[in-house]
Amino acid sequence: MNAVAAQEPWLHVVGIGEDGMDGLLPATRAVVEAAEVIVGGDRHHELAGAVGAERVAWPSPFDALIDRLKSFKGRRVVVLATGDPLWFSVGARIGRAIPASEIVYHPQLSAFQLASARMGWSLADVETLTVHGRPVEQMIAFIQPQARLLILTTGSETPGQIARFLTERGFGKSPMTVLANMGGEAEARFDGIAESWDHEVPAFNTLAVDCVAAPDAALLPRVPGLDDALFVSDGTMTKRELRAATLAKLMPMRGALLWDIGAGSGSVAIEWMRAARYANAIGIEPRADRRAMAAQNALALGTPRLRLVEGEAPGALDGLPAPDAIFIGGGLSAEVFEAAWSALRPLGRLVANAVTLESEAALIALHAEHGGELVRISVARAAPVGRLTGWRPAMPVMQWSLIKR
Repeated sequence: MNAVAAQEPWLHVVGIGEDGMDGLLPATRAVVEAAEVIVGGDRHHELAGAVGAERVAWPSPFDALIDRLKSFKGRRVVVLATGDPLWFSVGARIGRAIPASEIVYHPQLSAFQLASARMGWSLADVETLTVHGRPVEQMIAFIQPQARLLILTTGSETPGQIARFLTERGFGKSPMTVLANMGGEAEARFDGIAESWDHEVPAFNTLAVDCVAAPDAALLPRVPGLDDALFVSDGTMTKRELRAATLAKLMPMRGALLWDIGAGSGSVAIEWMRAARYANAIGIEPRADRRAMAAQNALALGTPRLRLVEGEAPGALDGLPAPDAIFIGGGLSAEVFEAAWSALRPLGRLVANAVTLESEAALIALHAEHGGELVRISVARAAPVGRLTGWRPAMPVMQWSLIKR
């Protein structure tokens, strides 16, 4: 059988910097100059100068980009992007929809590379983040003592928002630097401290933060097990020690999706998202007040992309994207398990916790039928007993976990 011949590349994705066409390699410049169609934002078209091609702006809504590009197939097409098209840029989006054999990428120095050079920071030792066109709150999860952050911002107001996040969490002494128009004639730099940040900066900028913690700073590690007091809750939440054990069995992984059935205040879903880059979660919760608490917690703890769904399982699970892990914190039944288990991806992890005798009986029956690991977890906290101190035990929890093979 003859293999199907790969398509010849017809689409070129070109990274361009503030120095415009002068900064491109000769071969890349020739590709842009020979293009029949050039797609990009207003800024990109300005940087490309007087190139004789049909100019096309980013479509609105932006989701229409792929169909618009495919409509040009058969012509010489160039997409202009800022810096490295495959680093928090449009190139990755295009590459997920159009075969790699049909695309040629032409990278330019990224904003991260330029910013690390301006700051004298090793790029391997910093966190590279983007909040460009995304909720700014998602950077909160990366505020750690001695961390260095390079952040692609959304606009001129973003550094001030991040300065407030830092200050509220006890990192107000953190030096901040905004770098704008890097590599161009209008390059500018603005230095300051988070707690007193008051610069007016250009809309297109990159922010560098050197996190400095005060003695009373909030310590919010990305390892699961945050203090219960950090969550707004009505008391019905998976407590700290059990939450850490639960997340260990759920195994957060990059880009993986969790269903949190009976999400309550969202503590498990939020810690899942904090524990791995680009991890996502859907919280299924019938009560509006608890969904509101979960949304508030998600914003405060840096996981604004937490999706909350009204309803009860199994009905509320219909139509949701297939998960990589499932936590059943409430409402366990054989019907809920069967619906969740059938939706779980291969190698998916399911964890269910039970407190009452009735739910423990359900777990024991499911374990007998499906296998997995059954453990009983007891936690006691030191508490005053008159003038002395003793152990105050919490209700023991039975935990069932298994992997879909």
